[in-house]
Amino acid sequence: MLHTLRQIAEAAGRETLNFYDREFTVDAKADDSPLTQADLASHHLILRELRTAFPDIPIVSEEDDSRPADLNTNGQFFVVDPLDGTKEFIKRTGSFTVNIGLVQNRNPIVGIVHVPVTGVTYVANKDGAWRAETDSEPKAIKVTPATEPLRIVASRDHAGLEVKALLERFPKAECLSIGSSLKFCLVAEGKADVYLRDVPTMEWDTAAAQAIVQAAGGSVLTHPKHQLLEYGKPGFRNGSLLTVGDGRILKRLWG
Repeated sequence: MLHTLRQIAEAAGRETLNFYDREFTVDAKADDSPLTQADLASHHLILRELRTAFPDIPIVSEEDDSRPADLNTNGQFFVVDPLDGTKEFIKRTGSFTVNIGLVQNRNPIVGIVHVPVTGVTYVANKDGAWRAETDSEPKAIKVTPATEPLRIVASRDHAGLEVKALLERFPKAECLSIGSSLKFCLVAEGKADVYLRDVPTMEWDTAAAQAIVQAAGGSVLTHPKHQLLEYGKPGFRNGSLLTVGDGRILKRLWG
């Protein structure tokens, strides 16, 4: 399955690049978030290929208004973000991804995060997590013990009051800023210690990346209760999140 999902994500990434270096239209969705032709092209390719390869597994995609109404959240289902980081795509920063996650019993167990501009793909299943360059063998990734000073990931477009307060408590911390689900991947590959997201996200923003973080030895938790983030929630909506590589850091962060 992992190889097939990687192929699908990378094909979808090529679809997004068909629009990246040319003029494209930007529409506003009901929640005022942006939507481009690249989002839709990636969405249609992923749904077509997933339905062909895995016809019995339901799909929840950000760009699909006809999400399964009778979804068995205790079974298996795909969670897809065809283009995560649309604002980064529009600004042409390169920090956008294609995300495909497989959830089982409310927990993401397989994840693909593909970066179309660089060709890097993060993949994970029960056997571990890997980072792969284009046409290269994947290399295993692991979280690392928390450093001093801390390396804190902050959202480029969505830093809230709690993130600002955290940075104030650790003024010597290194602040890393990047778009899309790459923030989670920094923790997964040991390049960051903590990522606090204190404004809401959707499950398609996090499922694939959470599978990668968990397979690399880290955790994606609700905040402030710090419980494992689960999937299939009403409206597929997440609250505040905390991603850590080294679980021992929780006491250091909040006492």
